[in-house]
Amino acid sequence: MGFALGKDTRWTFTDHLYTALVGAGFRTFRDNEEIGRGEEIELEIKKSIPGSRSSVVVFSENYASSRWCLDELVMIMERRRTSKHMVLPVFYHVDPSDVRHQTGSFGKALAGHEERFKAGKRGFEEEWMKRRKGWTEALKEAADLAGNVLEAKGYETKFIQDIVEVLEVKLSRTHLSIPGYLVGIDNQVNSISSWLHNGPSDVGIMSIWGMGGIGKTTIAKRVFNLNLGSFDAGSFLSDFAQTFKGSRGVRPLQEQLISEILVGKKRKIRSVDEGIETIRKAMSGKRVLLVLDDVEENDQVDAILGMQNWFCPGSKIIITTRNQQFIKAHRADKIHMVEVDTLPGTLSFKLFCWHAFGEEDQPENYTYLAYRVVARCGGLPLALRILGLYLSGQSVDVWKSTLEMLKTIPESDIQKKLEISYNSLKNDLDKNLFLDIACFFVGEDKDLTVMILNKCGFYPVCGIENLKVRGLLSVDRSNKLRMHQLIQQMGREIIRQKAPNEPWKHSRLWRHEDSLNVLEGNTVRQAISRFFMFLFVSPTTCLPVTYTHSICRGHGQFKV
Repeated sequence: MGFALGKDTRWTFTDHLYTALVGAGFRTFRDNEEIGRGEEIELEIKKSIPGSRSSVVVFSENYASSRWCLDELVMIMERRRTSKHMVLPVFYHVDPSDVRHQTGSFGKALAGHEERFKAGKRGFEEEWMKRRKGWTEALKEAADLAGNVLEAKGYETKFIQDIVEVLEVKLSRTHLSIPGYLVGIDNQVNSISSWLHNGPSDVGIMSIWGMGGIGKTTIAKRVFNLNLGSFDAGSFLSDFAQTFKGSRGVRPLQEQLISEILVGKKRKIRSVDEGIETIRKAMSGKRVLLVLDDVEENDQVDAILGMQNWFCPGSKIIITTRNQQFIKAHRADKIHMVEVDTLPGTLSFKLFCWHAFGEEDQPENYTYLAYRVVARCGGLPLALRILGLYLSGQSVDVWKSTLEMLKTIPESDIQKKLEISYNSLKNDLDKNLFLDIACFFVGEDKDLTVMILNKCGFYPVCGIENLKVRGLLSVDRSNKLRMHQLIQQMGREIIRQKAPNEPWKHSRLWRHEDSLNVLEGNTVRQAISRFFMFLFVSPTTCLPVTYTHSICRGHGQFKV
């Protein structure tokens, strides 16, 4: 961490801040202690800035009187422009507008530098104009960043504590998990990142749209990871549509948003209105990066557009969706749209080979087969990844058999292609575990899921690892089970297709209305006597205990 230090704070405020940062575990650089007496200060500063994750710039009344401070600021801001270097401006008894516009003590200091240039050199004008331009641009750019301002009667101890907390948040954020090998997304990631920084100065909304399995979520996560440090706060709401339509409606999304904006301060929301008011307060004065992953319906878009007034100027909202039409129907002029297309042949082959062989090259006797399998995937990253993982380490005969199966599946039937991986699971325990998770446990805590399934006599720990290896399941940074929506739909369709219009014959019921209809119907006893059935009842549903007692009596295989 590099500091630009004004002489009037070096032995007071800055020293106290330095002590607090070291005490909080930050490896902190400052010029008067880390640089030996005979060393070149400028050279050491140039080394320290690239080696730091962030810089704290303490703007004090006499800051601009130091050419060293101004030159160091130019280097810091240049580093920020070319990397993810985070800069936190601290305004110590200084008005940010004086820094931004070079008025007050900052204007006087620059005038003094000009006089010294005049006195020291002939033909100084060109060099002075170049130097001044660099200083003024760096001052304006730094002042435009969100920073900490010490009010005239503010307490320094509390102020320093706030700075430490900001740095802990910005430098300790856990990045979202994304696949380790990515191809074909750099151009779109760079384009979206450019929009985040150079797009509308007010609240901007972008829609990333494309078919399921195309890589929208991966692109959004990559953009979020790369750009979060440039915002005051951020939140990535996964499975937005599914959670929105759940038994608690929008409240879980509100709770997650509040927790991530306020950095871990969890709060239970009792009503939607309470959530709205809490979010308004949490976002006050903050430039926020918000990603809503998998938005499906009109009312969800209406809710997003209605949120714009809550955000500070410069905040950005990114939506991922498979439905282009309803985005266009909702004030498309206000939403910047980015389409994600399928991968071209060469990139499809690279992605598939990486998952199938662990590298971009492939054994010679598999080359032709690999090209044939890739051709059947239609450039869809999800299908390339799942089939690559399934075929990894398999014999040539298995590859040929898989290719014959793919030939019988229509090009557009993605779920049938994904089902090949499910059918390849080596035992019924893993297959049943996959179906259980697809029906009931996506988005649930992994440890809670393991505990529940252990009570049912299953062996979920090994099974979860087997599903992860196949790419059918993942565990996110919050220890929640995640499954691509197409894979989840594939699992539920396996159950539904055995009796499409007769839910009482399904081995698992995941829709609350189906569960209650079966409980209240006359067919339930027959169904339970022949099928193993999971039933989840909404926490908000009032279900008399006598239902489960009368239904379960004598049917030990029935699980609630």
